Amino acid sequence: MSDDEDVPQSAPLRGMVPNSAGGYAWEVDDMRRLRRFMCLGSEGGTYYIGEKKLGKENAAAIIRLISSGKGVDVVREIVQFSVEGRAAKQDPIVFALALCARDKDAATKAAAYEALNKVCRIPTHLFAFVEFCQSLSEGTGWGRAHRTAIQKWYSSKSPKALAQAVTKYKQRNGWSHLDVLRLCHLKPETDGIACVCKYVVKGIEACRAEFSGKADVEKTIKFLDAVEAAKTADEATMISLIEEHKLVREHIPTELLNSEAVWAALLENMPMTAMIRNLGKMSSIGLLKPLSSHSEVVCQRLIDTKLLQDARIHPFNVLLALKTYEQGKGDKGKLTWEVNQSIVSALDKAYYLSFKFVEPTGKRYLLAIDVSGSMTSYKVLGANTIDARTASAAMAMVTARTESKYQMVGFSHELVPLSINASMDLNTVMSKIGAVPMGGTDCAQPMLYAMKKKLEVDVFIVYTDCETWAGKSIPLRPSSSTEKHLAFLMQS
Repeated sequence: MSDDEDVPQSAPLRGMVPNSAGGYAWEVDDMRRLRRFMCLGSEGGTYYIGEKKLGKENAAAIIRLISSGKGVDVVREIVQFSVEGRAAKQDPIVFALALCARDKDAATKAAAYEALNKVCRIPTHLFAFVEFCQSLSEGTGWGRAHRTAIQKWYSSKSPKALAQAVTKYKQRNGWSHLDVLRLCHLKPETDGIACVCKYVVKGIEACRAEFSGKADVEKTIKFLDAVEAAKTADEATMISLIEEHKLVREHIPTELLNSEAVWAALLENMPMTAMIRNLGKMSSIGLLKPLSSHSEVVCQRLIDTKLLQDARIHPFNVLLALKTYEQGKGDKGKLTWEVNQSIVSALDKAYYLSFKFVEPTGKRYLLAIDVSGSMTSYKVLGANTIDARTASAAMAMVTARTESKYQMVGFSHELVPLSINASMDLNTVMSKIGAVPMGGTDCAQPMLYAMKKKLEVDVFIVYTDCETWAGKSIPLRPSSSTEKHLAFLMQS
């Protein structure tokens, strides 16, 4: 056909492929699919495609990249996403790294194992990597390259850092440090690392017997003694141990996890990620009462841009904390709490602050949010409190708060302008979006609207789950009379 706009979305143009909803879309290349997978994973699937099938498709894309000679580039991309904190969850990144480590291409395998320490920074990530590698292996999975990389993970840390890691993250995914040390055959080169390994394998008594009196491991043994003492400590002793040895929540026995005084001591040096995860718990025991000094401390930390960025806090995790905290109960279990509105407001601010280096471009934006039925059915990254529509609204508001020239619209099979401005909080924005009638998905609506209204638009951003099918026009171009730039944020 002479005009792309005459082609319905139920029929393809050259270069288009069927999507999962019965329409057609532009094919995504494998490197872009890799990036999308690392950001979004396949947990929960989408409205139209199941989790298992989506996972297989993404794994196949990674394997194709390696087979085409781009394996080292894949590893480089994995490291960049992990180190820069560009993904909300590490599992997809770790899985991609495991695929590379298990491939037969020597350069890819070497690059993957060399990157292990950069990507798997804590034992949780290491255990996930070990589990993925074993599930992907035809044999035992513990060849020389694998053992050497795991040995390096343990031996490259300082004794104190390793002691903190093995006592905080004792086991995950069915793996423990004892399992991994037994299989990797680590032979420590320093007394400090040997001391921690002895503790893992034989316990504190064997550790004391062999290493007590050695000056270079004295601090490590004192820390391990404190961890052991914490197992039977009363409240006063526990507070002293926390203050002196910087113990964390994972070191606290269950019977003291409802102590307001213990949590107050933990809060003093609590890492940002742990603080955000435990807002509900601290509120449930009364530590974060409205107008309290501890509430004020939490709110101040939440809006500290440097703390957020240094901790690599992903915006999605802040959004998840906001949506979970404001509902006054956890998604799992029976934990409930009285919502502190000051903390809700601080989390709302923290969400926007967690976007690094967002600078205004001065361009004119049309921000179009898909409000079709599928957008409320898919839970983003497995989070029960955040569907695709909520995530889209949150992302659009970042642009609205950064750019001075924008209009926001909602669309399904038709389009409705939204009376939303940058000063609104996320709940107000969601109520505005929720009032737009649902229907089928037609991603051409924003462009057709701009053409009809003769809007001067530089950038179209369409927030959608990518399942476009309902329109009579393919969303290919906004206007034939002026040059425009299209930016599609798929799978938002």
